[in-house]
Amino acid sequence: MAKLKGLRLPLSDASLTRPVPPYRWQVGRGRCLLLDHTLVMGILNVTPDSFSDGNTFYDLESAVDHGLVMAAEGAEIIDVGGESTRPGAVTVPEEEELRRVIPVIKELVRQLPPHVQVSIDTRKARVAEQALAAGASIINDVSGLQFDPRMLQVLRESDAGVVIMHMRGTPQDMQQYTQYDDVVAEVCAWLEARTQWLVANGVARERIVIDPGFGFSKNLAQNLELLRRLPEFQRIGRPVLVGTSRKSMIGQVLGLPVSERLEGTVATVVLAVAAGADIVRVHDVLPAVRACRMTDAVVRGMIRS
Repeated sequence: MAKLKGLRLPLSDASLTRPVPPYRWQVGRGRCLLLDHTLVMGILNVTPDSFSDGNTFYDLESAVDHGLVMAAEGAEIIDVGGESTRPGAVTVPEEEELRRVIPVIKELVRQLPPHVQVSIDTRKARVAEQALAAGASIINDVSGLQFDPRMLQVLRESDAGVVIMHMRGTPQDMQQYTQYDDVVAEVCAWLEARTQWLVANGVARERIVIDPGFGFSKNLAQNLELLRRLPEFQRIGRPVLVGTSRKSMIGQVLGLPVSERLEGTVATVVLAVAAGADIVRVHDVLPAVRACRMTDAVVRGMIRS
């Protein structure tokens, strides 16, 4: 049995209460999300090749139905993606990505309750632009605005919220770039610099959320270290999104296939919320919502009906 290290915390670090006041996340003109509780972002992959649920919600009707179910289960953001970014995935042509996501976004915006936001998970400026025109209010860019130079312009011309994620390389080759001296310090520094760059280029700070990028150009030990030291990302002063749902880090620890990673995912969700995450991105919404509410009751002192 492997030895467990670092389980004993100094008394000054042992409290699970959160000293950080709730953030406001601007996601459109006149629209802000108050992060006084953990937001659950439901994953809606409209792709034939996602690592977890490829081809499950590929047609319009099943995709929209699943989005509505996730909202009914408590998701406050539905994150629609038309391009898999699993390790080794190839880039989807722009027109194909648009064909996949825009009809779904339009129908979700029409049917979802007003408090539920739609996010577009894309690296491409034209896809983001048309998604916003269709009613999406958040751009979730796994490249941290490195893939498409025009993404900055799209952001500057809108009031959308934006999630910037850390990744080295591309999905095709990102696992070749896992060399770090200190993964947490380097990812944190990159996200802080990227946040400052966006603000300097006309994107309001209140619109930005940061994502350490679990599973993207990180190995198992580095993913676990990121989760263990998640409080260090609070120095950036923006909400933190954590996406560990069904990922290989869980499969590697538990020796389980994608279809059996629910309990491992919930464990990482609870740990992330206790460590300072403000948003969790998940496939299985209802268990995550319940886990977040219970954890929020402890760490935020908030009991929601």
